[in-house]
Amino acid sequence: MRLVIIGNGVAGVTTARNVADRKASIEVHLYTKEPYAYYPRPRLIDYISGKLSVENLPQYDDAWYQARGIDVHLSQQAMAVDPQARKVAFADGHKEIYDSLVLATGSRAWVPPIQGAHLQGVHTLRCLDDAHALCRQAEQGEPFLILGGGLLGLDTAMALRSYGVDVTVVELLPRLLPRQLDVEGAALLQQAIEARGVRVITGDACSEIEGDAQVHGARLGSGRFLPAGVVLISAGVRPKIDLAQEAGLTCHLGVVVDERMLTSAPAIYAVGDTAEFNGRVWGIIPAALAQARVAGAQITGQTDVAYQDVVPSTTLQVTGIDLTSVGEVNPEAGDYQEVRFLDEAAQIYKKLVIRENRVVGAILLGSRSDLAAVNQLVSRGIDVTEVQDQLLEPDFDLGAFVRRASARSA
Repeated sequence: MRLVIIGNGVAGVTTARNVADRKASIEVHLYTKEPYAYYPRPRLIDYISGKLSVENLPQYDDAWYQARGIDVHLSQQAMAVDPQARKVAFADGHKEIYDSLVLATGSRAWVPPIQGAHLQGVHTLRCLDDAHALCRQAEQGEPFLILGGGLLGLDTAMALRSYGVDVTVVELLPRLLPRQLDVEGAALLQQAIEARGVRVITGDACSEIEGDAQVHGARLGSGRFLPAGVVLISAGVRPKIDLAQEAGLTCHLGVVVDERMLTSAPAIYAVGDTAEFNGRVWGIIPAALAQARVAGAQITGQTDVAYQDVVPSTTLQVTGIDLTSVGEVNPEAGDYQEVRFLDEAAQIYKKLVIRENRVVGAILLGSRSDLAAVNQLVSRGIDVTEVQDQLLEPDFDLGAFVRRASARSA
């Protein structure tokens, strides 16, 4: 049996590993248009900040792939899929026959229709070559303007500060990370970021990037002009679904899959940022890992393994700022309670959202001490009725409570 995987991000490589570990007799061929072996995308931030060298970016060395019989094909861009003939055509003209195909093509940076977005000095960050370009610009000392105050924009802003350059972040919405934080948490995070030298502007947006051939700055909707030698557009991502669409697969936001990660075409699976399940594309690593495990099981014959959506969890950890957001942090309806703890001097904020006596969401800002326990509370649905008012008190041992509750239910 021959398995072809298009894309060597976390979803593609994890699928390859799961198949190779389960059934060594399957030929596994992993194709990527990049000239680099798999590196976790979050490591790009560590590379920009100088914490990691290019040599230390890859997750695995050549021996790891060889030991599992995974053939990696670098600089090979897939151009077309023929589901009837079960073939993939590549840019160099050759074609590969497959018994099973996994589309793990990931996502691309979305660039809004902003006038001037084509100018020299305007960048996005999605791959290692993008990171190289940003580092070269930062070494020249040019001021940076980042359009978008999401996780990637904030991570990149903090990493660029290691070069000593001026960095300004502009966020359209009234606060940072509205999906991951509430009003109190966003205000505290902004204070922490600004204390580290990054300027933050919220409630405004770029209407035009100005310059001749080279960018000179950006004009905001408010009329304000911000000079900049480099503009980084960090406005989110969109799934890469071109291959699937041209092959006639059912697509909407992403490539539509069922609980087995199967697409509308026989023997073709989709995982990670590419895949849409139940009308949703998560675009987060936990979902990619879970989907890759299911696809790997299905391909190796374990057809009873099915995918279930994960609880969304995001983490920001740059230059001493710890932030974890899990589950439902901004409930809009229903009967719920919120438990909070705030220490402004230490820049620590914690919040738990409780519905029907169970924690369904959490924010941990400035401290990771309760992270493992909170994850257990959310994932296991532990009843917290008896200790609800004590959960975030400094002298309450949340970890011990979770262990006791888990032992009782075992």
